[in-house]
Amino acid sequence: MQSVGSRHTGPELAVRSLVHRLGYRFRLHGRDLPGKPDLVFAGRRKVVFVHGCFWHGHRCRKAKVPKSNVAFWRDKMRNNRARDWRNLKALEKLGWGSLVLWQCELKDISTIRRRILAFLG
Repeated sequence: MQSVGSRHTGPELAVRSLVHRLGYRFRLHGRDLPGKPDLVFAGRRKVVFVHGCFWHGHRCRKAKVPKSNVAFWRDKMRNNRARDWRNLKALEKLGWGSLVLWQCELKDISTIRRRILAFLG
């Protein structure tokens, strides 16, 4: 598990490619913002998070808790969800808009495209 990276993941690269093709320019991994968003649109004061279903505890089949050390993984996912929620609220307080895209949603790229256009439009 420690070999799994937190940046430049497959889902993140897919979203970055789509957003770039749509003509938007962005910064990566805003270190000065809560949660270090994956894509930062500073001029629009908007950010996009691309969450992996397993690590961020999405309620889909990709986020199955491993059969070993179940208590640890449940706590880990619950704490990650709580941290994500706190980061979204902190960004909102700072006047930033946020969009969360989930790994499992990327199968339907046309829906993701519409959501991004509506969010950034």
